[in-house]
Amino acid sequence: MTATKLLPKRFTLMLSGEDAYDLDDPQHMGPMSGLPHERFLLGEKLPAAPVLLLGQTNQAFDPDQSIACLQPVHLHATRDHLILMAQSQVDLTSEESANLLKVALPLIEEDFQHPLLFQGSREWFISAGPFASLATHSVDQSHGRNIDWWMPHDTHEVGLAKRWRKIQNEIQMLWHVDPTNEAREARGLPKINSIWLSGIGKLNAVEAPQVLKQSAVIYGGHPLLAGLAKHLGIPHQLTVDLSAMENAFAWLEDPAQLWPELLKALDTKALQEVEIIDFKKGAARRRVFTAKDLSTSAWAFWQKPKVLTWADISQS
Repeated sequence: MTATKLLPKRFTLMLSGEDAYDLDDPQHMGPMSGLPHERFLLGEKLPAAPVLLLGQTNQAFDPDQSIACLQPVHLHATRDHLILMAQSQVDLTSEESANLLKVALPLIEEDFQHPLLFQGSREWFISAGPFASLATHSVDQSHGRNIDWWMPHDTHEVGLAKRWRKIQNEIQMLWHVDPTNEAREARGLPKINSIWLSGIGKLNAVEAPQVLKQSAVIYGGHPLLAGLAKHLGIPHQLTVDLSAMENAFAWLEDPAQLWPELLKALDTKALQEVEIIDFKKGAARRRVFTAKDLSTSAWAFWQKPKVLTWADISQS
């Protein structure tokens, strides 16, 4: 009889990744779809829309149906191009979102050839219909950049990207004169002057990493985590429960705040290992630390060993 190998008491912390290329490089042919951490969590097909939908509603939908995510956004005009602003900079209320959707919905449903599936406060979801083959980029990846690089583009069916831009332009014209935007402008807020399409894919196309699938609990506030946790049947919490860190997975907005608690858990043997997943040069890098690894020897025997700080870990 073979003895079962016990897994170490490990806490896994994933950090956000950035694009690892320069779009000003003349040899670069175009941006890769998805940020590194998005590809790590979802797989190469990046079906973010159905995962986001699952995280926001208990409404049943076909896991083999291609879903699209639509987001009301602000495009900032510079001298020669437009830049997409992050959702956190827009300060859009649920009421404003609903009013803008009401204006655009007939056009959206006509062109997508399907009724809206779900209306969230900042995301709207619909069957991708004729746009299912478009390649897209999330707002997280595209914000702060010239949108020329990041707009949806054709894959194997030519003309869909142009068709989407026509819808986008028509909605922009509708919203330009909408009372919701007039009220926002009067309050000194940026107008919601465009709509962003992203995340097209099927729930059954999700290829979650093994480390996530084996987790006892998933911590973090990013909307993708709520959907992935529900899809995998794993408990999810917005914040870390310090009494339940064993075999947990976390993706946090400010991971540095958790570092002292992880050090303490290693020191008291509440945890045996801490795994850090980051994305140097766009590729996943996985490092496992024990209590012994997290201190460096002093140059003189009478000095105490130096404990590695979060800056030591995150910048190395």
